[in-house]
Amino acid sequence: MTVKIDKRIIGYAVKKAASSEQPASNEPKPVEMNETIEHPEFLLGTTYKIKPPISEHALYITINDIILNEDTDHEVRRPYEIFINSKAMEHFQWVIALTRVISAVFRKGGDITFLVEELRSVYDPNGGYYKKGGIFMPSLVAEIGAVIEKHMKAIGLIQSDEMSDVQKRILAEKRAEFEARNSQPKAEASESGEESGAFPANATLCKKCNAKSVIILDNCMTCLNCGDSKCG
Repeated sequence: MTVKIDKRIIGYAVKKAASSEQPASNEPKPVEMNETIEHPEFLLGTTYKIKPPISEHALYITINDIILNEDTDHEVRRPYEIFINSKAMEHFQWVIALTRVISAVFRKGGDITFLVEELRSVYDPNGGYYKKGGIFMPSLVAEIGAVIEKHMKAIGLIQSDEMSDVQKRILAEKRAEFEARNSQPKAEASESGEESGAFPANATLCKKCNAKSVIILDNCMTCLNCGDSKCG
């Protein structure tokens, strides 16, 4: 239908066409971790024990998690705070500072996985140490970072890069072939059930898993612990 306009046009607006789709659901938007979330009455806690050879006493690292969007399809578990306890008083000040900063980052929300890389990149000027299983730790702070990484993998915040059964089988075959060729004793299993003990004496440090387990296999630098290879 034609409409005649008798008055001067001084403005306009575009009217959206009526949609045939169903109206949006009134379901609330999933809650993401943010610093405005108050401390709940209940948190899920996990405690990890580490005993570095450079310290007389063990450290107990407790990470408390909050459950967001509980009993919904968007339920997630996220770190909320961290505590580190030890009888060793020489680390008291920096341990307290570290736990407060990390807890603040946890509550800030967003992508907090960067903490792992930052902590694991801290090197002790006096040199690092090897923990059980032949895993090299450049510092005590780096081992705390490794614990946080382990926890994040456990709650699904970081995807685990564990080798498949096929990869494990191939690596075991190559390792047995190398040991037979060089008359090296087979490595014993560690406490966790993974092979990580007696690697060849001439093995070098793996930058991926920090184990002294990299050897030249089929003209390629290969880690006998995690399977990392420069040849893909």
